[in-house]
Amino acid sequence: MRKYNFIRPLMLIVIALLVKSLITNLCMVFGMAQAQAENIGFISMLIAAIIVYSRIARKRRK
Repeated sequence: MRKYNFIRPLMLIVIALLVKSLITNLCMVFGMAQAQAENIGFISMLIAAIIVYSRIARKRRK
């Protein structure tokens, strides 16, 4: 049995939260309402998580 790599899930969580906060702050700087900025930040967090997970899974398969 291979050793479990605990860095991958942590990296996924950190990247998703970082993208969410960055996009939310960027939207608020450009004058968007807070609720709308948080919604766009959440959507971008989901997209970033899917992209990072697919890259991790692709590397693991090879």
